[in-house]
Amino acid sequence: MANLDPLQSSALTNTAWASSVPSSIKTTAGAAQAALTANTGQSTMGRSDFLTLFTTQLKNQDPTDPVKNEAFVAQLAQFSQLEATTNMASSMGDFTTSMSSNQITASAALIGTKVSVADGPAILANGQPVPASIALPNGAEGVQLQVYDAKGILVSTQTAGAQTAADMLFSWNGKDDAGNALPNGNYRFVAKAVSQGKNTTPTVSTMATVIGVSQQADKSMLLQVTGGKSIKLSDVTKVYG
Repeated sequence: MANLDPLQSSALTNTAWASSVPSSIKTTAGAAQAALTANTGQSTMGRSDFLTLFTTQLKNQDPTDPVKNEAFVAQLAQFSQLEATTNMASSMGDFTTSMSSNQITASAALIGTKVSVADGPAILANGQPVPASIALPNGAEGVQLQVYDAKGILVSTQTAGAQTAADMLFSWNGKDDAGNALPNGNYRFVAKAVSQGKNTTPTVSTMATVIGVSQQADKSMLLQVTGGKSIKLSDVTKVYG
């Protein structure tokens, strides 16, 4: 059965009834429809339009044949349904606004903490080791990690043997293949692995510190992290104190 709008159906019924009666005869339906049209200029009905229609029907009903109790109750039920729907829509709007504010507050609490960032920059500072992890959901027969500097030059290559199905944790010491300490700056990790007999390029996640938060037009949250990158809050898989 098709979905019917009881308010629209009432308006259409009134229109049809009024048009079938000679214009010289004033009817309840005709008066109600005239009041509705004068009030809105159209036949679509909102809450105030329904009240206009309802009260006009009551004012113009035949005293000798008033609106039946069943019809009166049905109209009140229609109004109650419309009122409940309107209030629900308003409440949902308030709830959404409240949730957006809560998201900003919760995200701001992450400022200063470290998060795991997929394909994020490897930041070398004062020769401190740079931790990272390689996603290996199916394990690997062998893994190779390459380190590139900001100019895209390969500066270091590390290899590892067979790995179980998990995130492979590692730490780069900030040195090139000759053992020379490299300058501070942003570097990039690229992983290659042989998994189930196939060559793959698994995702490498680095640690970055959250330095700011912002909210997009679609209400999604962005985290600004060290290294000049922004990531979605929904993309964060791990948070470290």
